[in-house]
Amino acid sequence: MPAITASMVADLRAKTDAPMMECKKALTEADGDMARAEEILRVKLGSKAGKAASRITAEGVVAASVAGNIGALVEVNCETDFVSKNESFLAFAKACAELVAQHAPADVAALTALSLSQDGFGPTVEDVRKGLIGKIGENMTIRRFRRYAGGGALAHYLHGTRIGVLVEYDGDDVAAKDVAMHVAAMKPAALSSAEVPAELVDKERRIASEKAAESGKPADIVAKMVEGSVQKFLKEVSLLDQVFVKAADGKQTVGQMLKDRKTTVKRFTLYVVGEGIEKKADDFAAEVAAQVAAAKGQ
Repeated sequence: MPAITASMVADLRAKTDAPMMECKKALTEADGDMARAEEILRVKLGSKAGKAASRITAEGVVAASVAGNIGALVEVNCETDFVSKNESFLAFAKACAELVAQHAPADVAALTALSLSQDGFGPTVEDVRKGLIGKIGENMTIRRFRRYAGGGALAHYLHGTRIGVLVEYDGDDVAAKDVAMHVAAMKPAALSSAEVPAELVDKERRIASEKAAESGKPADIVAKMVEGSVQKFLKEVSLLDQVFVKAADGKQTVGQMLKDRKTTVKRFTLYVVGEGIEKKADDFAAEVAAQVAAAKGQ
């Protein structure tokens, strides 16, 4: 069994807000597997331990370019929040979004080969990226992009530079913009319950099963509890089933709002900067201890 270090406990606490001792117990039970430890905490502590999905662990920006029914979202990452506000870095991200919209590159590698000149660097996107790294003194990468074209009208919303949403729709422009803002706020996993990724459903079913089993109730009751928990989860993460953030009655779902306004959302993309990226945290205590040990050895 791997050693459970203080930094591992601290990382799990930062992701879940669970008490230190509970984090240590969960890591011990999970043999040091961070993802499994998070699941164990959710079983024991409920939704309080489910904050990992909303934690941002890397820096950068989301940029958008939308013109008519052609649009793109791009995430470009850097090492520090300071650089994410740099004018040259922001200009580079915006240029990348415009190039994706205009040229429909197949992937990030194809995007980096497109023509671009900025800050005296070029003639390709990759040359500009490398030039800016040398100029700013910090690594930066183009992580991902999504392009929509020809399938319907587009609405987009940027919450600062850290959250970007692109919505493809037919119908009312204002309703679509409201949906884009709703997606940024509530972060649905899919358009409908049927489209929620199977791995998310399986994970939720596993967690619900473990929690229900601890109730000591008969098997048939446990099965109903599990199914109820899964159905509740699906409604919470499906855009059309979520309660609309602007609902006057606090009950109207996004689907009901769209029906009332004769609007259909075909698909959406949500980018949150750094989502899913593990950012290395410096362990200053360990660093100091290592330096002291090294000094004693001299």
